[in-house]
Amino acid sequence: MPEQPTVRTTEGVVEGRRRRGHAVFRGIPYAQAPVGELRFAAPGPPRPWEGTRQAVEFGPAVPQSGPVQVSSPQGTNWLTLNVCTPDPGAAGLPVLVWIPGGGYLTAASNDPTYDPAALAAAGLVVVSINYRVGAEGFALLDGAPPNRGFLDQIAALHWVRRNIASFGGDPDQVTVAGQSAGAGSVAALMTMEPARGLFRRAITHSVPGLHCTRALAHQVAAALADRFGTAPTVAALADVDPWRLAEGVTALSADLHAYRESWGRLSGTGVAFCPVVDGELLAETPWSALAGGGASGIELLAGHTRDEFRPFSVMAGRLGTFTDQDARTALDLFAPAPHGADAYRAAHPQATPEELLETVYSDALFRMPSMLLAEANAAAGGTSYLFELQLASPALGGVLGACHGLDVPLAFGTLDSPTGRQLLGEEPTPEAIAVSRELQRAWAGFATTGDPGWAAYHPDQQLTRVLDSDPKTLRYPEQSSRRIWKGRAPAPFDLG
Repeated sequence: MPEQPTVRTTEGVVEGRRRRGHAVFRGIPYAQAPVGELRFAAPGPPRPWEGTRQAVEFGPAVPQSGPVQVSSPQGTNWLTLNVCTPDPGAAGLPVLVWIPGGGYLTAASNDPTYDPAALAAAGLVVVSINYRVGAEGFALLDGAPPNRGFLDQIAALHWVRRNIASFGGDPDQVTVAGQSAGAGSVAALMTMEPARGLFRRAITHSVPGLHCTRALAHQVAAALADRFGTAPTVAALADVDPWRLAEGVTALSADLHAYRESWGRLSGTGVAFCPVVDGELLAETPWSALAGGGASGIELLAGHTRDEFRPFSVMAGRLGTFTDQDARTALDLFAPAPHGADAYRAAHPQATPEELLETVYSDALFRMPSMLLAEANAAAGGTSYLFELQLASPALGGVLGACHGLDVPLAFGTLDSPTGRQLLGEEPTPEAIAVSRELQRAWAGFATTGDPGWAAYHPDQQLTRVLDSDPKTLRYPEQSSRRIWKGRAPAPFDLG
């Protein structure tokens, strides 16, 4: 039997396992467990250890919220990461750091959809991380730093900077990548001063337009604390079990419609906690930071799916039931003021209420934030590449379309994972396999050279890669939406 791979990190020696031709290390702590006196605190530096630490199991699950089943807690050391390297003895391999998504309420690096084997086979060192979400990571509490989930991500990137050369990676060739809330995290990291110099390139799939003001964040935290009969302070919430607090976040998120009058747009998202524009760590939204000179552009690969909102309609059991009033509410909440609702109706005169609702939700929550990030990054001196996934999922008779999340198993090449099989079937079509290979090549090429294999996006030509059974590069396909949102980057959610 060959010896198992061992690597010396700055904190101590870790022993991993060989898997599918690669060396895999799991559950490496990049910070101290954020419990006890460190609960709701900025991540503390990891403690060193003696001897050899077994790094073969994923770290404990972060307390999760929302309608997602998570395995029971295994411990409290939530701040861990995983490394998969083609060769720990190599030097200078490009590095991809994956930030899992989940509406800022869940984040699970052990999801089989994120199996790094195919990307490692393409020559990448792949790192995936756990970070605090929900109230632990994003509730605005008196006595705690805001956006602790982002502080965790920055701490993980510092660990990568210190250690990735020992795994064969190049610390100067780091690409940070994510989908959904993971992509929102990447967009924020692009403009944060403490993250500067920790990565070179960024990949964002389906960036969400989810940020809130301090005033709104204070009210949401108070509403959560009120469910436990206490105040939104570190001292008051420290005695509430983290998983019980996460259950409270689930209940509050499911009840957001009750706060429509006071919480405005946030009430229509199903997500109680999201990043806070705190004026410190996150001084402004990524779009305004790039547009206003608060951040410089970098190399960015951005994309979204065509039918972003469809799976949320399906999961809520609402597909085929949306009314004129539902469409009016969606337009009132999410069409850009002051004339966005009229502009949507004029642009889609034959649309059913459901089609109108789905278009504005897809645009406001994912499509326009993604496209506008590419534009803002290019305007700030960076190089942007844009794609739209139009390949439809065959699941449920095809009703899901090119849905939110379909791009993830395609990009990782995990078509045989539970999510991959659920969305693409037991036997993926040749078209799905071809799109998957193109996305994998795009990621590997971009992480290695900054070029995914198609033309860069410029606001004048708007060249966009459309991924379908017949992939092609053409003018951005969502033109009517782009016109409606021109000059109207997503603003933070606020009171009222």
